[in-house]
Amino acid sequence: MLNLLDRSGLRGAARVCRRTLRQAGRQAVRHDQALVATYLARADSPRLHIGCGPHLLPGWLNSDFDPASRAVLRLDATRRFPLPSSTFDAVFSEHMIEHVPFAGGAAMLAECFRVLKPGGRIRITTPDLAFLLALYGPAPTPMQQAYLHWATSTFLRGAPAGDPVFVINNYVRDWGHQFIYDDRMLRFALEGAGFTQLERRLLNDSSDPTLRGLENTDRMPEGFLQLESITLEAVKPMAVPR
Repeated sequence: MLNLLDRSGLRGAARVCRRTLRQAGRQAVRHDQALVATYLARADSPRLHIGCGPHLLPGWLNSDFDPASRAVLRLDATRRFPLPSSTFDAVFSEHMIEHVPFAGGAAMLAECFRVLKPGGRIRITTPDLAFLLALYGPAPTPMQQAYLHWATSTFLRGAPAGDPVFVINNYVRDWGHQFIYDDRMLRFALEGAGFTQLERRLLNDSSDPTLRGLENTDRMPEGFLQLESITLEAVKPMAVPR
């Protein structure tokens, strides 16, 4: 078989493919290293945006697992970040942490804690399990009814209009969702990573001007992102327990 592969040139082609992939990987790493170095050299107040998708924030180091442009850092948020410790003043992530299992989310928050400066702030926005459970309640609000009808007409054509059973089942399965948090569990995860001074916030609102106006509310009808989301802010303490 090996002789046949040699004669056909397939082994040589496979070696070329492996070499090309290794070279591409090294080039990607060098590009990301240069991107980070350039950003940190220019930023007066370094800020990290995790899971940016197409929503790039000016003045932030935007990152994503599958970058849409070379201006975005390639980042697997469940692994060690290719970033120095105690460097960033703020970290923000919107509707990203629910796309990894709970253990992956814990790893992400631990890395956020590591790269933040003491006193730095984190802001996490993610779907709220309480929102889903409320959709199944006996007396949905007008906003909940509007959301249910929008969800079935947009994502579940063929399902009974506005049916919460279909909407809830789809929400926990679709878009790569892995773990839906509620307030208690998101606090548990943040505190487990070492964060303190946890505060719940509305979308685009913060006591810190740096963390205001960050959420992309234009991606769905008005009020729906707030309906389905929970936002918590927390602080890396100035003195980290050893």
